[in-house]
Amino acid sequence: MDKFTNDQKRIALALAGGPKTIDELNKGLGMPFDVLSKELKELLNLKLAVVEGYPSKYHLKKEIINEIKRRKEVSLDDSNPLRLKIIIDVQALVAEAATKSLNEVEKKLKADNDFTIYDIFKAEPIKHEEYFTSYLEINLSVKDFKSLVKLMYFFGPTSLEVLKPKKFEIPMSDLQDGLMDMAEMIQSYNMHILKSMRKDDLERFQRKMMS
Repeated sequence: MDKFTNDQKRIALALAGGPKTIDELNKGLGMPFDVLSKELKELLNLKLAVVEGYPSKYHLKKEIINEIKRRKEVSLDDSNPLRLKIIIDVQALVAEAATKSLNEVEKKLKADNDFTIYDIFKAEPIKHEEYFTSYLEINLSVKDFKSLVKLMYFFGPTSLEVLKPKKFEIPMSDLQDGLMDMAEMIQSYNMHILKSMRKDDLERFQRKMMS
């Protein structure tokens, strides 16, 4: 469902309750007929829905209904306040290595109790010049600010979209712990970089930072 447009998601949720005519969808969703017709046609083209009978009624495919139900069950047990969609990119010299790297990331995310996974889409590796690139698109929730810091540092998403909430209040203890973890991670990374740089490279870097 993450590949749906917002209008398609609204239609899918409406159809999850049972088949409906375009008139019933218009009345229930308040969506203009031209938009409804366009989005329903796209759902049919994607083979996610079918239309049958007279008057014509639109149905969601069984697997789509099952996915909606699965996500609803996940959400009922999910108390995490932050819901995100992230993309994690990988790059490797061979396709198998890119796939293996994504599998390891997926395994670690699923094993971490600070995150609840709703959906993971894994792209097939594509060769670009001498490298194979691929990515994970993940819909997940996060326990707290400290866990968000961990997600950003250890998993390094290249893209992040906050799905909810519209407003987020951070308890002082969570803010303190998260910022301390962030400071420690940054210092550790800086020390690693500095140790790997030659003296002249380090001097040039410091001059650049000061200019």
